[in-house]
Formats: sequence, structure tokens, C-alpha cells
Amino acid sequence: MRSQVFVSLNVILLTMVMALWVPLRVVGQTPPPASALVNQRSDETLEAARAASPQTAESTYAYFEDDVEMALARAIDRVWDPTRPRERSPRTPWGDPDLAGYWMSVSYTPLQRPDELAGKPLYTPEEAIESFRRAVARDAAVDPATVHYDWTEFGMDNWQSPIRPNRRTALIIDPPDGKIPALTPEGQERYQAQARRHTLVSRSQTERCIMGGEGPPRIPFTQQIGESQIVQTPNHVLLIAQSNSDVRIIPLDGRSPFPDDIRNWLGSSRGHWEGDTLVVETSNFHENRKWGRLRGAEGNLHLVERLTRVDQDTILYEATLTDPTTWEVPWTIENPWPKMEPPGLFEWACHEGNYGIINVVRGARIRAAEYEAGFAR
Repeated sequence: MRSQVFVSLNVILLTMVMALWVPLRVVGQTPPPASALVNQRSDETLEAARAASPQTAESTYAYFEDDVEMALARAIDRVWDPTRPRERSPRTPWGDPDLAGYWMSVSYTPLQRPDELAGKPLYTPEEAIESFRRAVARDAAVDPATVHYDWTEFGMDNWQSPIRPNRRTALIIDPPDGKIPALTPEGQERYQAQARRHTLVSRSQTERCIMGGEGPPRIPFTQQIGESQIVQTPNHVLLIAQSNSDVRIIPLDGRSPFPDDIRNWLGSSRGHWEGDTLVVETSNFHENRKWGRLRGAEGNLHLVERLTRVDQDTILYEATLTDPTTWEVPWTIENPWPKMEPPGLFEWACHEGNYGIINVVRGARIRAAEYEAGFAR
């Protein structure tokens, strides 16, 4: 069932991309403004959906209320506390720390600290639980009149995963203010150039099914796209992501990274052990990669990831991003990954030839026509 959901999601994403790539003749030869690709009748659409839907956000939550309460009871028993002493990592048969298994990287913790929490890097355990409760309630009460994919129905809301409360108020732990550092002038230029537009090449590799949306680095960005599997040998670690079935093969034998002129979407990763921690350094990212939540970044990003098995069912993931041409200072995130039960990963049937494109192109042209007609009136 989960694979069907992922397939459907990627069909939607790909058809949207391709629709925007097709020239919109109704707005002439110049590129249409972003507003031409927005539904000009969204209020009408919402009213019609509300009239047709027998459900409300409240009734949706009520339907799942018992399941929500059980999920909360499981989760709040394991609040992530970065100040808690860590257990020694279990070992593989050959003596390395054992990271193998299935892990989940989704989070309700925001990437950047909200302004209202300025100066507060940590919740109390009670505050963390209350923040988590509010996020779960919002997640389990999606208004059925809005246009969305019904993740909850298929057991794919974040609250239906092993996700837990977090004492952190932001995933960013450095700089201390919990904010992404300011962009350099070069980074600002790239930020504007990397905006998603109406052309195929302006869209991300994830939307185009060239690569998944799970990094590197692994920064949570959407519902339940955070499953991964770690496989270990004495000389390699494999990090396999659900999203687009991306596989990172990380050598541990001290070899050099690729030459500078060899670049790929996932970069060139090399790993080594520092005590219980796997340290992975990645460079040589493709110069045409789109960075999503790291908009403004470019191929010379130097990424250092640290993965530590801090207890039987948690890996602590840390990542430091350095690129003096993009950000004024390096920055670091931290995210605990709870363990998942097998089977863990399912097929991700994503490709650039999905058939839903025809209707989406028709819809994009209708929207552009509506936009143009609005000026004519």
C-alpha cells in the first residue's frame, strides 16, 4: 500500500513539472509570470470541495482519534533529549559500531528556530511533549476539502511513524540562533536563479525523478519521505533511501574522493570511524543540482555528516554544511532517527514518462487563460 502512495505522489509531481515545461501559448512568447500558474479560481474550488465533502477537519481527527492517542502514548515515552548520556553503540561481528537497520528521518521540529522561541534552544520535556501533541493534532486533522493526497488513509502521516518529541526547538544547532546563516552576494544571485519556474530545467531533480529528496544532506522536507536502510560491511557503508531508491556507497578504506572534474548528484562520499561515530565527508556535487531547502547552494558544498547509534533504537544524525561562496559561516543540523521495523523500504516507481501529464498541461493552460482573461475584463 505504501508503494502505491509513493507512486501516486511522484506521478503528481512529475506531471506538474512537465506541464510547466510545455509552452503556454495563451500567454504569448514571453515567460508567464508565476501568478499565471496559480489557480485564479481557488476560492471557488474550495467552496465546491467543501460542498461535496461530507467530512470536516474535526470529523477527520475524530475518525483517527484512538490511533492518535496510541501513537502519542508510544512517542512521548521516548522524548529526544540531547543532554542525556548516550549508550555505547552495539558492535558488528568485526568490531565496528553497528548502524545497520531501517531508520526514519522525518521530524516535526522545524529546520529554523521560530522567532517567538528566540534564545530558547531547548524545550523542557513537558514543553516538547505539548509541542509534539499540537503537531500531531494538526497532522491528523487535515481538512478533506483542501486539495491534497490523503496520506493518513494509508498510514503515512508523520504521527503514524516512529517519530518522537524533541527537546530541540530547531534542527539547526549552530549558529546558536538556530537560523540558516546569511547568504553571500554570490549565494543571493544563485538563490534567485534557482527559483522554480515554468521550464523543465528550472525544476528540481526530485520532481523530475532523477534523484530523491533525501539529500545528502538529510533535511526533513515533506510527509513521510524519510525512510532509509543502512547496510554495513568491513569496508563500506551503504545508505539506501526510499525516495527514488537512491543508494550512497561510502568507502571506509581511506581512498581519495573523485577528481574535481567528476561530479554527480549525490556527490563523492568517503567515511571513517571516530569512536562510535561514522564520519562521512562528501564533495564533488553536480554543478546543476537543485538544492530545495538549501536554495542558493552550489556544487562546491563541503558536507560532513556524523551518524552515531546513541541507543538501541536511535541514530543521531548531524550534518555540517560549509561553502564560503554561499553562506557567510558554516552551519550544523542535528536530527535523531528512530528505528523502523522491517520491511522498511518499498518500491519507488518514479520516472520521467508518467502519463498524467496530459491533464496537468491542460490545467496549466486553463489557468494561464484565466489569468489573461482577468486582465481583459
